[in-house]
Amino acid sequence: MIAKETLLQQLPQDLDRARLPQHVAVIMDGNGRWAQRQGLPRIIGHRRGVDVLKDILRCCKDWGIGALTAYAFSSENWGRPLEEVNFLMTLFERVLRQELNEMIAENVRIRFLGNLSALPESLQKEINRSMEATRDNRDVRFSVATNYGGRQEIVQACRAIAEQVKNGSIEPEQIDESLFARHLYTSDVGDPDLLIRTSGEMRISNFLLWQVAYSELYVTNTLWPDFDRQEFRSAIGAYQKRNRRFGKL
Repeated sequence: MIAKETLLQQLPQDLDRARLPQHVAVIMDGNGRWAQRQGLPRIIGHRRGVDVLKDILRCCKDWGIGALTAYAFSSENWGRPLEEVNFLMTLFERVLRQELNEMIAENVRIRFLGNLSALPESLQKEINRSMEATRDNRDVRFSVATNYGGRQEIVQACRAIAEQVKNGSIEPEQIDESLFARHLYTSDVGDPDLLIRTSGEMRISNFLLWQVAYSELYVTNTLWPDFDRQEFRSAIGAYQKRNRRFGKL
């Protein structure tokens, strides 16, 4: 008999390979609540959340989903308790250092989206090292939104385009959706086909505001630390039942 874990490394038979989303985005919500419900410090929930993200990333590789974008730390998260913020910065740095060789071996390219200049210098160094070491990898394009805000991203794109108009390199009438998208952090991965949010919250929390215009939304009450391959399978299954008309009949 084939073990359940082995089956879940393969694309489940009830999913259609031809209709898989090619880019999945996830809002990983509920780490702190998961820990508190078990009488544990919130930081334990974040540790568990990293393990879940690693498995979903591997799942994308196993099933043939080419891009995963994860909302790791928003520009608003600086308002959390200082101890929690410092722990998250240290956790990001440690995970990058520990997982880099595996990402290289698994042909995963990692990129970071957001205002990275505000992050601790040691974390910036690990980010730059990991992006450089994996830049030629092609199996999965893994984007981590860190100190990211969707409104902030749109404003910086507007500023960049305004500078080009000001110096005469483009004319105002040349500005269209395609040009604007090229100035976003996600310019080389395109828009998500599917946006998953855990913990049951019905909002997108300033995440990929431009890019999710026609993404299919999937919300589950499951907290992120409990989101496993079976849950991911359910999300993909729900996506495949949607009729994506993009505003047309």
